Amino acid sequence: MVIAGSFILLSLLFFGIGAGSLCSVVGFVYPAYKSLLAIESKNTKDDTQWLIYWVVFCFFSTIEVFTDTLLYWIPFYYAFKLAFLLWAMLPQTRGAKFLYDSFLKDFLKKNESKIDAALDEAKRTAGTLSQEIAAATAEISAAGMSAAAEYAQDKSATEKKAE
Repeated sequence: MVIAGSFILLSLLFFGIGAGSLCSVVGFVYPAYKSLLAIESKNTKDDTQWLIYWVVFCFFSTIEVFTDTLLYWIPFYYAFKLAFLLWAMLPQTRGAKFLYDSFLKDFLKKNESKIDAALDEAKRTAGTLSQEIAAATAEISAAGMSAAAEYAQDKSATEKKAE
């Protein structure tokens, strides 16, 4: 039964049916659970391991958003993605730590000021945008309420004339 279930899951993964969802669940659920356990434990080494995993996962996910259209055409992409996520998350392989130490740490430190500036600009833009949306929403709501009140008055006046 376990072998048949594994075969079905692997078949779905290789043929791409639900593979994106499977990769998302594997890449998120187990690490999230282990992160919660790490938070509650007294050992800080596991905290660092899972924080590094999340940095690598976010970096990978960000790159994937921009290259998704191209990656879709790579045969067995989701099988490779699942293997990558397992390699990155499993404590036996420590793939996330390897990627962080080899590449990401230097890249992020070198570009820290640019990243901070981009985040500050995004925060300002989001704040301005949310204020504009709130003002437009209030304006539309006021116009809608005014139109509803006018309609109610007209309907009331029409009914009084009919009586």
